[in-house]
Amino acid sequence: MIPSGQTLLYLIYVMAAASVILAAEALYVSYSKRRSTVSTINRRLKRLADEVPAEQTLQGLLRERGLTGSGDFLFNAVGLNRLYTQSGITGNPLSFVAIFILAGLVLALVLAFLLHFSAVVSSIIFLLIGFVLPFLVLRRARAKRIQKFAKQLPDALDMIVRSLRAGHPTSVAIGLVAREMPDPLGTEFGIVSDEITFGLSLENAVRKLSQRVGFEGLQLLSVSLSIQAKTGGNLTEILSSLSSVLRERQKLRLKIRALSAEGRMSAWIISLFPLLMFGILTGLAPSYYGDVWNSPLITPVFLIFGLWALLGDFIMYRMVNFDF
Repeated sequence: MIPSGQTLLYLIYVMAAASVILAAEALYVSYSKRRSTVSTINRRLKRLADEVPAEQTLQGLLRERGLTGSGDFLFNAVGLNRLYTQSGITGNPLSFVAIFILAGLVLALVLAFLLHFSAVVSSIIFLLIGFVLPFLVLRRARAKRIQKFAKQLPDALDMIVRSLRAGHPTSVAIGLVAREMPDPLGTEFGIVSDEITFGLSLENAVRKLSQRVGFEGLQLLSVSLSIQAKTGGNLTEILSSLSSVLRERQKLRLKIRALSAEGRMSAWIISLFPLLMFGILTGLAPSYYGDVWNSPLITPVFLIFGLWALLGDFIMYRMVNFDF
């Protein structure tokens, strides 16, 4: 018979082993849940993984894009609101603009009071950073997002076509795309799926999708669905043809981009060469320009030629970028 003291010692060992096992299991469950959340392919699925109701998730996704809970534009300045929404940047639009204005103000004050720049130059820099730069950032973000969306849309349409041919309804096919496709298309189609679930018609949901993204291919999709809903027809054939058209347009766009590569490179070289030479001369021979900096004409001359150079850059940009 085992003494009571030894029995108590064995019991402590068993409890300690059980505690270690339970702690290891808790850490593994926590790690696996975090890993599954990280590996989620789009933003909507990550928010749904937090066990938030689907309606709140939908409203949150719309509000962080500068829209109301029903998917309408939030500001009266519809053009700027559309640009912010189509850029895909998340967060409060006012905070986004305030960051650039504050950065421009701080830089202008530093240049004016510490580096003794003129008030005109400091004001121009404040306007460029506070108002022009955020506009350019939004346009650049929108262009990159639309390019990603354009590459994904033909595959998404093919997935919808295969799902429809398998006998699934349209809403289920769109939900499949929302689960299987990464961002930006996955979240956008997920919003469409949720809007249809909460009572919006397919035609209106796709129309809002086209407004949120800004890709012309979605306008073709919206028109195709509208015609099919009013006149009937084989939806799978319509979507399959649209997928082929979008692929051919993408091929043509890439071909044009390859043909205009030389022009784009020439534009970059012509635009950056004066700035590069100015920097080299200033670094190697600071007194090369002599007393020209003290001339009262230096600021208006730099301003005029700077605007002239920007106009030339814009013309070259339009020459090597084609819309079709």
